[in-house]
Amino acid sequence: MSEDPDPSELFDFNSSMHETSAEAARAEQAAAQSLQAARILVVDDSKMMRMGITRDLKKLGFTNVAEASNGREGLEKLRAESFDLMLLDVEMPEMTGLEVLAEMRKDESLSLPTIVISGGEDVSSAVSCIEMGAEDYLPKPFNPVLLRARVTTSIEKKKLRNLEKLRLAQIESEHARVVAEQEKTEKLLLNILPRSIAGRLKGGEKLIADAHQSVTVLFMDLVGFTKLSRTTTPERLVKMLNAIFSTFDLLVERSGLEKIKTIGDSYMLVGGAPELKEGHAQAAADLALAMIENLAKINAVNQTELAARIGLNSGPVVAGVIGIRKFTYDLWGDTVNIASRMESSGMPGRVHCSQATADLLKDEFELEDRGPVEVKSIGQTHTYFVNARKIAEWSL
Repeated sequence: MSEDPDPSELFDFNSSMHETSAEAARAEQAAAQSLQAARILVVDDSKMMRMGITRDLKKLGFTNVAEASNGREGLEKLRAESFDLMLLDVEMPEMTGLEVLAEMRKDESLSLPTIVISGGEDVSSAVSCIEMGAEDYLPKPFNPVLLRARVTTSIEKKKLRNLEKLRLAQIESEHARVVAEQEKTEKLLLNILPRSIAGRLKGGEKLIADAHQSVTVLFMDLVGFTKLSRTTTPERLVKMLNAIFSTFDLLVERSGLEKIKTIGDSYMLVGGAPELKEGHAQAAADLALAMIENLAKINAVNQTELAARIGLNSGPVVAGVIGIRKFTYDLWGDTVNIASRMESSGMPGRVHCSQATADLLKDEFELEDRGPVEVKSIGQTHTYFVNARKIAEWSL
């Protein structure tokens, strides 16, 4: 036996139906108001025809109607004001409807839905106007029902086109924003990783680990910086260190070498990784000498006595990217350790290199044999100071 429905449920159902009907009515009213608010321009050389069209439009609820007595005046109004639709007579003495449409086609800002009005016998001119860009055609005399239908349809089409333009503009804006964010991300990535390594990561490589058989590693330490930090304000200290390392960064970029990292007041770079480089030892030696020269200029400006102690070593390394949130491209192996020892066992203002690097530099650089040197974790080893490039005989 079925139970009687709960009266409260019937009430809720009826209320829901009433709300739905009310919403539909509000939506219909809003749509009608939107159409009635549309701005319409009537262009006709006949004052009686303009008045008749305007009267019929207002009877149909379109109250925002402007008039122009000829084509030129119509174009002037289009340039000066904003309209949603134009009703354009085809045959006018000063400027025909077809000529008006031709001018509108030349100027994108004048683009507007247009309904051409023509006598029933002048169909060919109306067709030409439609081919020129007119939206629709109304024969004279026209039926009010047909007038309302075609005006309403044209205005609705314009609204849809405007919405489409807005959506496209939003999509283009969003695309531009995404591209800008991607470029920003790429720049940030290139600030911490070599370009080729960043490209491989973007390409989807999960593990980057490479063996390089011949590279030159350079370590530089600023002698006197720790002492200076005790008597210098933090702002001046950071500004000075930034000036020094920024200068070194530019030298590295011009030389085709790769900066690896800075640690405190120390600077590390490599030649020959991640990209192969012929003459990596020579490029590193040139850069080391340029570092010392540029630091002297910075000392003169800041009235400081900092000195660059530089170590070089050449040989094989393993290189790769480590980290999850903060990526780091780094080098490992004996070649790196010995380069670090060359720096720490060197002298301020000098470029100290191992036998392996000296063998690569001896034909092009003046080397000062330092003899056997006790190097921590390595023991006795033969090392050299790199003094300058040799002057070629033909240049003497």
